[in-house]
Amino acid sequence: MWRSGVYSKILILRFPKTEVHKPIVYHLARDYDLVFNILNAAVLPRKEGIMALELSGTKKNLSEGVQFLKAQGVKVKKASQEIKRNLKKCTDCGACTAVCPTGALAVQRPDMNVIFDQKKCSLCELCVPACPPRAMEVRPTHQTFFE
Repeated sequence: MWRSGVYSKILILRFPKTEVHKPIVYHLARDYDLVFNILNAAVLPRKEGIMALELSGTKKNLSEGVQFLKAQGVKVKKASQEIKRNLKKCTDCGACTAVCPTGALAVQRPDMNVIFDQKKCSLCELCVPACPPRAMEVRPTHQTFFE
């Protein structure tokens, strides 16, 4: 049961390769009294990490927790957006599947059609510039804080 004054925020975190193996998210719970739910996480080929994380707590603790992340070298972005595939533009070339770290984009065999499982998407946006016909699009969701 949520108390009044408790907020949730969905964030996209990019961890530099020097910080990937440190328990940084653990400190959000222990030191800032934040509840976290890891929505998606991956270590990318260059060994940097990306994580979609839902944080819940007071506004003050959320703010202090985000400042802690930034002090650790973690790039923090609000997930007020989503990735969508424009089926009219998509040519099923598969270029996006080569860069997708979570398997949200995959080639379905034997048809060789590209499929997009939005539930697996970590919002890393790597597919957007990789898509030659620009079928992968970033769209705002207008949902950053909710009680």
